[in-house]
Amino acid sequence: MSRHGANEGRRPNAAAEAGSEAAGVSAALLDAAVAATTTLLAFNQPADAALSGFFRAHRSGARDRAFIAETAYAVLRRKRLLERLAGAPQTRPTPRQLVLLSLSRVRGMSQRQIDPALQEGEAEWLAELRRTPEPELSLAEQADLPDWLVERLSLTMTPESLLVLARALNSSAPLDLRVNAQKLSRDALMARLIAEGIVAEPCRHAPLGLRLKGKPALQKHPAFLDGSFEVQDEGSQLLTHLVAPRRGELVVDFCAGAGGKTLALGALMRSTGRLYAFDVSDKRLAKLKPRAARAGLSNVHPICIASENDIRVKRLAGKADRVLVDAPCSGLGTLRRNPDLKWRQSPQSVAELAAKQAAILAAAARVVRSGGRLVYATCSILAEENEQVVDAFLAAHPEFRRLSAQELLAAQGIAVDCGEDMRLMPHSHGTDGFYAAVLEREK
Repeated sequence: MSRHGANEGRRPNAAAEAGSEAAGVSAALLDAAVAATTTLLAFNQPADAALSGFFRAHRSGARDRAFIAETAYAVLRRKRLLERLAGAPQTRPTPRQLVLLSLSRVRGMSQRQIDPALQEGEAEWLAELRRTPEPELSLAEQADLPDWLVERLSLTMTPESLLVLARALNSSAPLDLRVNAQKLSRDALMARLIAEGIVAEPCRHAPLGLRLKGKPALQKHPAFLDGSFEVQDEGSQLLTHLVAPRRGELVVDFCAGAGGKTLALGALMRSTGRLYAFDVSDKRLAKLKPRAARAGLSNVHPICIASENDIRVKRLAGKADRVLVDAPCSGLGTLRRNPDLKWRQSPQSVAELAAKQAAILAAAARVVRSGGRLVYATCSILAEENEQVVDAFLAAHPEFRRLSAQELLAAQGIAVDCGEDMRLMPHSHGTDGFYAAVLEREK
């Protein structure tokens, strides 16, 4: 899966953001927000990485960072609408104009709050836009999505349902935690957080999940440092329950990345058996080792492979009880956290990813033993990365059969309306957009 890393636990908290807005915006703060937004709009790297680099180069306080980050992300989320309001396609609005419009139209700041930071002529420009009748918007402009993506989604969705989905994707994601049951119970962690003034409640579906109100900084929280919890979206947590590894089994996380799901699988195995974490990036896997130690897991074995056809993969042929293929994908189900992806992906990149996904799935299937389970997953909402990949695989591999994801979760006491293949959406499940198919090898 695309490792977007835009963990919104690092993003601003609501209190800091409200404080900045109530006090108005200074010229220096607005200039900084424009500079950060300009950096992100270059789309030279993932937005979270670009923003982190900006903050390293431009030191500021937590409240100012909150304002800058939220402003830049608001422009990324509503870029299509903001450009149209600013006169596109007849004129090409500047990043500064997009920031001003986002403060006024998206974030609801008053003219009085913005005025101290405005340059000559900008107050008049904003006033003129307010007097101008609203332009007639296309479906893609209403959805704040590129034309090609709306065309793909429209193949299976009505305009009304597409807009409901788009509004959810264009909102900010909540902060979810996965409790490490080897360390403490969910109720115990929730009580501890509440006692510290952090509002937390159980996730709707994930049995080890907590959802927090706001975005409290947790990187230095004692319960995080001792491995009692990890930050993980509820949908991602449910995915590991489809794998459902048991104690003592041999399990492979085929595209492990930094290992968020690996840690969840290891905990479900109670640190028994062998859990191989494969990835082509040694840098990503390096982050897994200290996380596994912190979580108290001794069964995790990170292995950097050259490709899906690496000899170390072939040595496991027919031996694995469970294999998770969390495939590299467009990440379009994570737009709440990574709004830049809708502007960085294209039909060409999706086609390339689909070919890669098919190759990885075929290679991972060879590792599964007879009677073993193979779970294919993405955080994409596009059929060509999801069911089309799985359907083509099953047509070529009759030794595998589909299992019902919904029934597998129900057997674990997890009641969620997700279909035979698991499909999760932000507007209906409150999670990132996820897809997963559960396959069993019959012979």
